[in-house]
Amino acid sequence: MCRRDEAGLFFAPSKEPTAARLSREEAAKRVCARCPVMVECREHALLQPEPYGVWGGLTAAERRVVLARRRRREMELKKAARAANRIAQAG
Repeated sequence: MCRRDEAGLFFAPSKEPTAARLSREEAAKRVCARCPVMVECREHALLQPEPYGVWGGLTAAERRVVLARRRRREMELKKAARAANRIAQAG
C-alpha cells in the first residue's frame, strides 16, 4: 500500500510543525494498519534500525522505545539464565 502512497506521508519534511507532523503520522499509521506485511516492515525497520519515518506503523521515536524495551528484556533474560546456571552448579 505505501508504495502507491506518496513518500511524504511516511517521512517528515524539514521544519514540519508539530500538529502537521502528528496528523501526517496518524495518516501514515492508518495506511500501515491495512498493510498485509506490516509486521515484516516493522521488523525490518527495527533490525536496520531505520532512523526516520513511519515504518510498520511506528514512528522513529516509537521504534526507539521498542528497541530499548527489547534490549532491557534481553539483559534480564541473560541475567536470569546466569543466575539459574549458578544455582544449578551449586546444587
